Amino acid sequence: MDLAVPPARPDLSRLTAQAAAHLLQRRELTAVALLEACLEVIQAREPELQAWRHFDAAGALAQAQQLDQGPLRGPLHGLPLGVKDLFDTRDFPSGYGSPIYRTHQPVNDAAAVALCREAGAIVLGKTVTTEFATFTPGPTANPHNPAHTPGGSSSGSAAAVGANMVPLALGTQTAASVIRPAAYCGIVGFKPSFGLIPRAGIKSLSESLDTVGGFGRCVEDVALLTSVMANAPQWRQLPIDRKPRVGVCRTAFWDNSSPAAQAAFEATVQRLNTQGVHIVDVTLSDAVNALVEVHDAVMCAEAFKALADERLNHRAQLSERLQAMLERGGQISFEQSLRHRAQVASARHQMGRGFAEYDVLLTPSACGEAESGLEKTGDPLFSRIWSLLGFPSLSLPVGFGPQGLPLGVQVVGPVMSDTATLGFANWIELHLKD
Repeated sequence: MDLAVPPARPDLSRLTAQAAAHLLQRRELTAVALLEACLEVIQAREPELQAWRHFDAAGALAQAQQLDQGPLRGPLHGLPLGVKDLFDTRDFPSGYGSPIYRTHQPVNDAAAVALCREAGAIVLGKTVTTEFATFTPGPTANPHNPAHTPGGSSSGSAAAVGANMVPLALGTQTAASVIRPAAYCGIVGFKPSFGLIPRAGIKSLSESLDTVGGFGRCVEDVALLTSVMANAPQWRQLPIDRKPRVGVCRTAFWDNSSPAAQAAFEATVQRLNTQGVHIVDVTLSDAVNALVEVHDAVMCAEAFKALADERLNHRAQLSERLQAMLERGGQISFEQSLRHRAQVASARHQMGRGFAEYDVLLTPSACGEAESGLEKTGDPLFSRIWSLLGFPSLSLPVGFGPQGLPLGVQVVGPVMSDTATLGFANWIELHLKD
């Protein structure tokens, strides 16, 4: 890992991706200058945070020089990008967070990575993921306090953006792997509606849950990144002509959140109320609340099948926690899986009717501040329902808790409402800063 780079202007590393893209598109900023600023931060913080699995500074600088000398490539022209080590990459090994694949070198990029490169992004390297995007963590630490977890499974991507190593990074979410790390690291994370971004070339865990998402410093950033992968330029058209109607959904699991998280959530609601936002209190039905347990069952059952080869031929190299998860999955019958699908379809229809009264839901992103220690990545409780339903969701930072660590709130929209959900989330983000 060659981190020897010349000194650069450190303020450039703090630019939002949207601001940097504007300057790059106008040729008022060079890709080399932006990259050097990011590399300087990496050189200073990577030994402590360990956000990267593989990294190539020299290769990235060569890409930046080519971009500066050639025509504009696309919306991501010259933007440094971190890629979760669950995505295949033609120029970096892809280990999927497992010793089984320590030396695995794909010959192709995952579709999402190829689309980002086509749009001009500079892939710096691969960021740390938990084991097969499950719960056993890698070495990555929280950029706000390295004694705490950055969350998972997209640990390295969230930490890299949170530490100003890169303005953008790719993640995936099966349970809470974008939303919770974004909340823990004080950045914005976006999980689009299920299926809108291609998953070709990404190590599968759960066929009906795995979703590609991204991290940035603001809603504009994640809209820019994900719009490229979804081939949905309309996602970047964020301004809306009215205030959102917000459903406040504390969920049945409110008592599992910390007093600090509850206080930050209530302060956010009050702030929106003072902005004249129409607020609707939303109580989820028992059938929707039950989806937390259904999500766990679906994930385990599908992981049992997706990781069949690893389970059968490399069991000794799987963590005990993953082995136990796969054993649970093997005990779920086909008939049970069909009943779970019916439950999800019914709940999705029920929730769809509810969205007639509000545009987006506001709900917790996580149980509180990032947990201490690096042995766990936190509880996915507050994202399981929305991941199972396939709804688009974002985590927005809303201050800090008593330990000085970030807190977030989650904005959720109905399935396939990504353009509107991004627009309303952008409105909320801007007005929370007023």
